[in-house]
Amino acid sequence: MYIEKLNNNKIRIILNLEDLKENNVDFHSFMSNSIESQTLFLKILSKAESEIGFATENHRLIIEALLTPSGNFILTITRIKNPESKKSISNKVQIKRKSINPNKLLSIYLFDTFDEFCDFCTYLNSSRLACLNINLINSKLYLYDNNYYLVLPDIFTATKDCNFFHCLISEFALYIKDSELFERKLIEYGKQILPTNAIATCIKHFS
Repeated sequence: MYIEKLNNNKIRIILNLEDLKENNVDFHSFMSNSIESQTLFLKILSKAESEIGFATENHRLIIEALLTPSGNFILTITRIKNPESKKSISNKVQIKRKSINPNKLLSIYLFDTFDEFCDFCTYLNSSRLACLNINLINSKLYLYDNNYYLVLPDIFTATKDCNFFHCLISEFALYIKDSELFERKLIEYGKQILPTNAIATCIKHFS
């Protein structure tokens, strides 16, 4: 089990096959909110609090789960302060999959700041990039209306890689729907900051 702090209110948990086996949990039982998955999740929260101080008392939790091609789980947990409640979290936990299906041919993501884009590139470079069969040479970064937009034209060779990449980047950026239309707006009104190979350039010079 690997626990990673993304920011003060968001963590990511990676569970390998041994973690799941030890707790008698597979993907279907986890997503169906079984007793085994409830027990495992409470164990995860206890471990997260003891190791990195991620306390969940008096917070509402948003949990998203993804099954990777290797069969492991990636859990993203976001805590939101609930001032009206003085009780600990419920023993009943609901987990949702990410529902957005990004466009394989053209995807655009909004970053609030350049630093957030750099944080994502650093995170991606740490260990995940080698796991993805993608071509980032044509990636571009635009500045428009005080936000930064990463344009990814046709970089994915497989749907599983597209979905996994979206899971990683969605913790740092917002997916833009109607990407083809919005790209035309960026070309006309935006300013190109990194015109090609944007992610690799950021990793080399800013990470």
